[in-house]
Amino acid sequence: MQKIFTALFFMFVSTFSFASDATPRSIDQIIADAVEPTANAISKVVFANIPGTDIIWIVAWLGIASVVCTFYFGFIQIREFKLATQILRGKFSDKAHPGEVSHFQALSAALSGTLGLGNIAGVAIAIALGGPGAAFWMVMMGFFGMATKFTECTLGVKYRHIDAQGNVSGGPMYYLKAGLTERGFPRFGKIMGVVAAIILAVSAFGIGNLFQVNQATSQIMHQFKMESGAVWLGLFFGVACGIVIIGGIKSIAKVASFLVPLMVFVYMGAAFIILAKHFSAIPGAFALIISSAFTPDAAFGGFIGALMQGLKRASFSNEAGFGSAPIAHAAVKTKEPATEGLVALLEPFFDTVILNTITALVVVVTGSYLLKEYSGVLITTHAFNSVLPGFDIVLTISIVLFAFTTMLTWSYYGLKGWQYLFGNRGATAYKFVFCAVSILAATMSLGSVIDLADALVFVLAFFNVLGLYFLLPIVKKEVNGFLAKVKSGEIKPNAD
Repeated sequence: MQKIFTALFFMFVSTFSFASDATPRSIDQIIADAVEPTANAISKVVFANIPGTDIIWIVAWLGIASVVCTFYFGFIQIREFKLATQILRGKFSDKAHPGEVSHFQALSAALSGTLGLGNIAGVAIAIALGGPGAAFWMVMMGFFGMATKFTECTLGVKYRHIDAQGNVSGGPMYYLKAGLTERGFPRFGKIMGVVAAIILAVSAFGIGNLFQVNQATSQIMHQFKMESGAVWLGLFFGVACGIVIIGGIKSIAKVASFLVPLMVFVYMGAAFIILAKHFSAIPGAFALIISSAFTPDAAFGGFIGALMQGLKRASFSNEAGFGSAPIAHAAVKTKEPATEGLVALLEPFFDTVILNTITALVVVVTGSYLLKEYSGVLITTHAFNSVLPGFDIVLTISIVLFAFTTMLTWSYYGLKGWQYLFGNRGATAYKFVFCAVSILAATMSLGSVIDLADALVFVLAFFNVLGLYFLLPIVKKEVNGFLAKVKSGEIKPNAD
């Protein structure tokens, strides 16, 4: 199988490299024309083709679940926030515990799948389409999503599978099957596990490859005024991704734990410089964001436009309820599933509450969201460049690295879905095809990319959240048991 995929891949590349020398723009258009009908068809099926309310039902599904989890666990994202940071810093860690990576590495790997173009391009898209008020609803979704992330990642560790070599596998396919069986629904659990694995294996190509490579390529070509070469940029992303993912989660975690903090430091450092430059405009920006969240504005689709764009892009950004992050968090070294659930709730906080808010403020105070000649990531680029001339090159590098780390993590997510279904048969071929799809991603149009990526991951979210409702009592038992051990002193923090 691998030889067949290899032969087809080189035939594919040679065909496009030959054609790109002659008519690169027409090749890009040919690919877009071929892919867009597929994206549109999937979107219509997933979103029920309801005019004006394309994803209201799935956004509501995710939003309601996050509110339910928040109240069910007594606002655990607030109550145990300090404990979560202590666990992240290794206060309760033990290298002898089963697993492959530390709490920090697990969080970094998961964040590398969420921190990225959703924070840079997604925020700009939401504000450009829904107005400044969309940023408010993004933050609200992120706050409540912390409880959802806690729920699914606790389950991810509790029902993970560790083989004889110490390799860890986890995620919705494992906890839906085992958890629902434990609750007395074995057949339902088996079906849900298979469905989750199939959707995960497929959706990885959308959110983890198509959107990331497309926007990174767009940024590079805009930055360097390239009129052709998208195919080669896609090939570069594919090859670079392939080199890292050969090493599995340990390799991905090592790269992510180095790149993620570095990228965030550079990005937030530049953002703070811009906000300092526009310091006097920050109070007005906050006031505009909050008022716009509730005030109808026909130019941006009114209240519903702000609400839907904010919730939609926040869901895409932090992935709370998608069932993806539990795969990375399952690899952590721990005997207490609730420890990683608590660490995981920090993920939407960093991703959506903090980083998305900073991006939104930058886009609003500079007025870049009003420039209709820009779209997606180029809106954010203009905002940064308006205060820091020449910083667009640094931002381009950051965008490329954000996209790259997201690709790494989602290739792992998709592979775990594949392995759940077929074991190690075809695993290498799956990685190969994932990397090869980067060539298509680089040449697609933004609209079709967003529609396809949203459609795929929201299908996964539907089944995952449905299962979470059944498994909430199991999570409560886990977290209450862990907190009781901490309170009694049975589990003590490590000495500094």
